[in-house]
Amino acid sequence: MTQTISIGGIHQEERASWIPMIAIALGQMIMSFNVASLPVAMGGMVNSFGVPPTTVATGIVAYSMLVAGFVMLGAKLAQRYGALQVFRAAVVLFFISQVMMTFSPTAVVMITAQALCGAAGAVIVPSLVALIAENYTGRQQATAVGALGSARAAAGVLAFIIGGVLGTYIGWRPVFGILIAVSAIVFLLSFRLKRDHGRPDVEIDLVGVILAAAAIILISFGFNNLNRWGLVLASPNAPFSLLGLSPAPILIVAGIVLGQAFLMWTHRRAEAGKTPLLALQVIDSPEERAAVYAMFTVVALEAALNFSVPLYIQIVQGRSPIATAVAMMPFNLTVFFAAMLIVHVYDRLTPRQIGRAGFILCTVALLWLAFVVRNDWSEVPVLLGLVVFGVGQGALVTLLFNVLVTASPKELAGDVGSLRGTTNNLAAAVGTAVAGALLVGLLSAIALGSIAASPKLTPELQAQVDLDNINFVSNDRLRTALEGTSATPQQVEEAVRVNTEARLRALKIGLLIMAGLALLAIFPAGRLPNYRPGEIPSETAGERGRST
Repeated sequence: MTQTISIGGIHQEERASWIPMIAIALGQMIMSFNVASLPVAMGGMVNSFGVPPTTVATGIVAYSMLVAGFVMLGAKLAQRYGALQVFRAAVVLFFISQVMMTFSPTAVVMITAQALCGAAGAVIVPSLVALIAENYTGRQQATAVGALGSARAAAGVLAFIIGGVLGTYIGWRPVFGILIAVSAIVFLLSFRLKRDHGRPDVEIDLVGVILAAAAIILISFGFNNLNRWGLVLASPNAPFSLLGLSPAPILIVAGIVLGQAFLMWTHRRAEAGKTPLLALQVIDSPEERAAVYAMFTVVALEAALNFSVPLYIQIVQGRSPIATAVAMMPFNLTVFFAAMLIVHVYDRLTPRQIGRAGFILCTVALLWLAFVVRNDWSEVPVLLGLVVFGVGQGALVTLLFNVLVTASPKELAGDVGSLRGTTNNLAAAVGTAVAGALLVGLLSAIALGSIAASPKLTPELQAQVDLDNINFVSNDRLRTALEGTSATPQQVEEAVRVNTEARLRALKIGLLIMAGLALLAIFPAGRLPNYRPGEIPSETAGERGRST
C-alpha cells in the first residue's frame, strides 16, 4: 500500500512496489488477448470448422455475454471471499477454457470454450479493480488504473501481431495455446499480491443475479440473431414466430424489461437495508450515468470496427491473418498510446472537454473511412482514418473508467469494476452482433437489388443459387460456387462484379451509421464532470463524485 509520511512537516508519499501490478495487468491482458485474437483467427476458423464468419462472431458474443451477465455476481464473490482468492480461482478456469479452445474440434466446442472464458472473465474483471484499490492509493492508484487501460490496448496490439504471424505461417490454434502458459504465469505472480480477507457479511442477491443475467443474455442473444431470425418479420431460420414477428427483437425488448425489473428490485433491496447485487451509488449521479452511456457507445463502436475490418480483409479479400495484423496495427498502436498518455492532460482539460473531443475524433474518423475506403485497407487515407479513430477511442476508454473510479469510495471498487465489466462486455457483444447483422443485411439488400437490375443474371440462373442466405464471401469462393450452375463466363463475371460492389457499398453505409452513433454520443459526453483535479476540494472520492 502507498503510505503518506511526514518529514519536517512536508508530506510525502511512500510508493508501493509495481510488481503486484504486473500480475494485475497480465490478468487484464489474457482476457483482452483472447477476445482480440478471435477476429484475427476468423479466416482460419471458417476453414477449420466449415462455418460462416458470423459463427465466429457468436464466439465473441458468447464470451462478452457471459462476462456482462455475471460480472456483478463476480464482484460480490470477490467482496465476500476476497478478491485475491476468487481471482486465482478464475485464472484456473481461464486456463481450462484455453486448453479447450486450443484443441477444439468443432465450432460448438469453440463457442463453449469462449463461454467458459466469459465465466472466468466475469470474476477477473471486478477483481482487478478491487486488487488495484487494495494495493495502491493516491497518485499510484490513478497511474495503475491508466495502466489497466493500457494493458487492454497492449493486449489488442499483441493479439494482432502474434495472431497474424502464427495464423499465417502455423495456424490459429497456437495463438490460444500461448494463453495456456501465460495464465499459469498469472497464477504464480498472484502470490505477490496483497491478500484481502473478504467480508463474510456480504450477501449475494440471487434474485438480482437471475434478473441481471437473464436481461443481458436476452439482449445479447437477440442482437446476435437479428440477421438470422429477421429484423422485424420472422425468417425461415427463426425457431418460432409471434404473430409472424421475429423472436430477435422480442428477446431484446424482454431483456430491456428485465433490466428495468433488476433496477427496481435493487432499489427495493437497498431501501430494506440488504446488500444489493450492484451498489447503485456508483451510478446515482448524472455524471456517472453519462460516463456509462459514453463507455457503452465507444466500446460498441470499437467492437463493430474490430469485426468489420478482419471480415473484409480475410473473408472478402481472401488475404492472410498477417495482412489483417498489418492493416489494423496503426489503430491498435494508437489506442495503446492514447490510453497510456491521456492521463497527462487531466490537469489541463476537464473530462467533459476530453469526452467531447474524443467522440468528435471518432465521428470524423468514421466519416472519413466511409468516403475513402476502397478494396485495399493498406491505403494511406484508410490508415489515417484508423489512427484518428484510435486516438479518440483510446482516450475515451481510459477517461471514462477513471471518472467512475474516482467518483466512488474504495469500498465500492468491486462494484465499479462490475459496472465497467457489464458495460464493456455488453457493448462488445451488441457491437459485434449489430455489425454482423447490419453488414450482412446491407449486403443482402444491395446484392438482391443489383441482381434484379442486371439483365445478365437471368431468373433461371438465380433459381440455381440460394439467395435467401447471402453472406460475405470472396470472389474466388463465389466463382467456385457458380461452377456448379449453368452460368456462362459472362454471367460469372457479372456476379463477381455485383458481389464486389455490394460488399463495398455495405461497408461504406455501415461506417456511415457508426459515424452517426459516435456523433450522438457527444450528448452524454456533455454531462461528464467539468472540473480539473486542482479545481475540486480535497474530499473523499465518493463525496467528490457526488459534488461534481
